[in-house]
Amino acid sequence: MSVTVQFLGAARTVTGSKYLLTGEKGKIFVDFGMFRGEENLTQKNYEEFDFNPAEVQYVILTHAHIDHSGLIPRLVNKGFRGKILCTKPTLDLCRIMFLDAAHVESIEIEWRNRKRQRAGKALLQPVYNAQDAAFCMQYFEAVEYNKLKDLKNGFKVRFDDAGHILGSSIVELFTKIDNKEKKLVFSGDLGNEMQDIIRDPEKLESADYLFIESTYGDRLHKGRKETLKEFESAIMNANKDKGNIIIPAFAVERTQEIISELSQMYKKSKLDGFSVYVDSPLAIAATEIFQANSRYFNDKTRLEVEKGINPFSFPSLVYCKRMEDSRALNDLKSNAIIVSASGMCEAGRIKHHLKHNLWREECAIIFTGYQAIGTTGRAIVEGVKAVKIFGEEIAVRAKIFTLGGFSGHADQKGLLKWLSFFKTKKMQVFVVHGEEKGALAFADVIRQRKHYTVTVPELGQKVKL
Repeated sequence: MSVTVQFLGAARTVTGSKYLLTGEKGKIFVDFGMFRGEENLTQKNYEEFDFNPAEVQYVILTHAHIDHSGLIPRLVNKGFRGKILCTKPTLDLCRIMFLDAAHVESIEIEWRNRKRQRAGKALLQPVYNAQDAAFCMQYFEAVEYNKLKDLKNGFKVRFDDAGHILGSSIVELFTKIDNKEKKLVFSGDLGNEMQDIIRDPEKLESADYLFIESTYGDRLHKGRKETLKEFESAIMNANKDKGNIIIPAFAVERTQEIISELSQMYKKSKLDGFSVYVDSPLAIAATEIFQANSRYFNDKTRLEVEKGINPFSFPSLVYCKRMEDSRALNDLKSNAIIVSASGMCEAGRIKHHLKHNLWREECAIIFTGYQAIGTTGRAIVEGVKAVKIFGEEIAVRAKIFTLGGFSGHADQKGLLKWLSFFKTKKMQVFVVHGEEKGALAFADVIRQRKHYTVTVPELGQKVKL
């Protein structure tokens, strides 16, 4: 008996997480994510699958971020009728995130098709629509952390908390290879320790095959205290300069983390004069899901919630639920902190706020998360003088801050610390979910310090275990 793993995403790239495992009794995927960022990658979202979706029995989903989950509606549309296993918070978040992704894409496709029509080019079709997004949810099944589930096809699975976002998981898969039980561990996206809301990643001690992410495999984050000082400094400077602060933030986890931090700053009278606006329908819906799933918070925050303390509410915080509330923010010239999605500035309401504030020297843009190659956010943090938004060239004159300490991903030090708990001496390691340079660098560090056999797979590569 053997198992073959094919790396159909997140191999020498940080997006499109998708691993096909084929055993003698069936096929399963770990994650089924959408590609984001560079056009040569995003084009893959539209390509025909080179496998039969009807033959796939399970999708084991590490978490709800679209680069890990976002092609599931298309998979179902093309004939998948198995089960999608994940934690309850992941299920809840996917329900809103798929609908949002379908909505955002429909707007983008409509805008691009107007240009293509004028140019005489063939029109584009969306990856999936709202009906597909809703239909696929019937195949989801929630599984609790730390419970072993037999898939009845030669695999058993267990989920452990990855500490990345609410409901995020490390996946342990058990199967027989050459008549011996072997364990495959997929790290998913590993979180930073000591986050405001989320628990720390669980520690594992054994695996025969480890698939570990490398988003920050070649970098270190700033310390949490240093990051919070810089965050406060950016706010104080904007207050002095009479400008606005724009925070592009992922709707799930990062927005809630930022709200929690701003709530604490409010209590210390460090937001005097500011109003805080959360302008993202998805972030607002996600915050409601967080509140409904507080039992998954870390002990400190969970106990506060049980005492009636809401980490997502304070007097100067406004949730912009209506489109007219969002448009009204365009008229604000100072003392507004606007938290909006998408986190990489590729779609959503954040583009409007950048259009109205990015060119103003008195304003500040605070990036708190990873910016993939090819995204508007990446261009801004790398220092371009202007970016195109809605076809218009916008000068970059605002102060730009990049605060790595807010990241929901472990840095190289954090990844190595998590890896250090493994006691298996002959573990084979696959470094995935990182841009090529970072993945290769992290693989070298693992070889030097841990002496494991390490592979950095190519996109599309098949490996027989």
